[in-house]
Amino acid sequence: MRAHHSSDQMRRSVAVEAARLMSESGIRDFQMAKRKAAERLGANEKSQLPNNSEIESALREYQRLFQGDEHPRTLRRLREEARDAMKFFKDFDPRLVGAVLEGTADQFSAVCLHLFCDAPEQVMILLDENGIEYEEQDRTLKYAHDHMQEYPVLIIPREDIRIDLTLLPPEAIRQPPLDRIGDKPMKRASLGLLEKLLATPPTI
Repeated sequence: MRAHHSSDQMRRSVAVEAARLMSESGIRDFQMAKRKAAERLGANEKSQLPNNSEIESALREYQRLFQGDEHPRTLRRLREEARDAMKFFKDFDPRLVGAVLEGTADQFSAVCLHLFCDAPEQVMILLDENGIEYEEQDRTLKYAHDHMQEYPVLIIPREDIRIDLTLLPPEAIRQPPLDRIGDKPMKRASLGLLEKLLATPPTI
């Protein structure tokens, strides 16, 4: 019983330390934050390692305790940027995903959108026509039954905010990939739903 209690305490400590690293150092990857936290605290057993959901809960608690009014202001600003971007990309059925939607975004977070198009060049042409610079990357998303699929990504640096666009085929709008928290279908919000979120005070 004592060993179990000690393991639970370490698990909680690793989750809190991982949340701190994500909040203060800008680490976006749950696994990386967990690995660094475990190394710092000497957590070597699997039972001492929290899952992503536990780290996310610790992150929300950390933001509530240590960021006060700053976090809601930052979150609202990012959601307003998301709204503007979704209006700009309205022809591609944009959906907001990630920390800005979930409410755990901070000053290090990008505004992440899923866009749906027949060809990535359609989005690139729109950006080129408007003189908007971007970087091209790739991202692998996970689906049910461990199916992995790679998609093109466009990164737009905009002052101190990054816009992250994952370009998916039109049929993918009906099948969201799995999230990084609990391998559940990723939450995605339309512009209408985002407008509703902006009409209410943000919570974490």
